[in-house]
Amino acid sequence: MIPVSIQVRQALGKLVLPVLLLLSVGIIIAGQADRRLADTARMYVADALAPLWGLIAHTQTDVSHLVQGVKDARHLAEENTKLQTENAKLRRWYDVAVSLARENDNLKTELHWVPEPTPAFVTGRVVADSGGMYARAVLLVAGTTSGVHVGNVALATNGLAGRVTEVGPHAARVLLITDIASRLPIELESSHATAIMAGDNSPMPRLMYYPQDSRPIEGERVVTSDQAGAFPMGLPIGTVHYLHPGQPVVQPFVQLDKLTMLRVFDFGQSEIEPPDAPGHVPLTRPHRPLALPFKTLLGQGQEG
Repeated sequence: MIPVSIQVRQALGKLVLPVLLLLSVGIIIAGQADRRLADTARMYVADALAPLWGLIAHTQTDVSHLVQGVKDARHLAEENTKLQTENAKLRRWYDVAVSLARENDNLKTELHWVPEPTPAFVTGRVVADSGGMYARAVLLVAGTTSGVHVGNVALATNGLAGRVTEVGPHAARVLLITDIASRLPIELESSHATAIMAGDNSPMPRLMYYPQDSRPIEGERVVTSDQAGAFPMGLPIGTVHYLHPGQPVVQPFVQLDKLTMLRVFDFGQSEIEPPDAPGHVPLTRPHRPLALPFKTLLGQGQEG
């Protein structure tokens, strides 16, 4: 190790902050000068760090499960009694479900029903909130090598989470429905009225442009609409809630701040350009709408 005097060390210590500031300003200027190059470089960095984030997320998940297991062990007796009661109820509902399934199959046979094609999907682990041009986005360890493309729809177990906006060979960035750049055509399930759900970086996106003669009802379900071909019809999003009179918002079914796994479905809209962010220049691409019931998607995922 080369000996350095105290004066030199003090001088180097004083230069660290200015050098870092100049480096940061240089990176910002370079990003503004060539936005496409900056976006590509950021995606390469995120793709390279995805395995490390995956390892950290996996360890964090294991620790969380261990802590949760210790907490749950205190309530085993109570949970056992509750599960036995629920199991008895489920057995009764199982008989009803089997009967309805047989009746449904008979009706489909009589009507010569043609099933819709099942979209391809992959499942990936959420490893980080990767930032980038969006405020509410997550990084998924699944990229083009797994069949993920820009425009694919990301679903959690109980509803819509977002859509893929950037993708690399081994990682993809998913724009969440709560981001300020997110605009979704939706349908109110009770009144069948259409509206726009707009994210504002808060946990509950706002409802806009709904018919004045068909205002959203507190508690009614909100599902995706196939208008403009951005999303398939009928994917569950959440329920209507009024934080203030005349200001309806959507309470998502999915806990977007606690995502661990996401399923990415290819509905045929992979060529749709992602939502615009400040300073982002959109490119016009064709789209092909395709819809499939959400229950069918979950059924296919569980079978896989």
